[in-house]
Amino acid sequence: MDAGKIIKLVGVLVALVAGVIGGFAYSAVVIAVLGLVGGYFIEKDDRMRFLVATVALIAVQGALDSINVVGPYLTGALGGLAALFSAAAVTAIAMGTIDAVRP
Repeated sequence: MDAGKIIKLVGVLVALVAGVIGGFAYSAVVIAVLGLVGGYFIEKDDRMRFLVATVALIAVQGALDSINVVGPYLTGALGGLAALFSAAAVTAIAMGTIDAVRP
């Protein structure tokens, strides 16, 4: 397993756990850093799909909140993933811009 896969896996696990339990000390910073670093490892061919998935995740993250028992936990988990994906999207956009202007 290479470093990119490990960073992505740890990022998803931290985002899910922080979202479900309501966060922990510096959870937002840890998620943001893991997202920024994980975004570097997104393949060039997968960037557009990743950005569309990020927008979709942000749009639907609160839709499950009305489910009685598990709704808040699902919303928290999706919110953590949305934060992780948003941070990774910043890096993906920056890498795409660099690739576009590089000769």
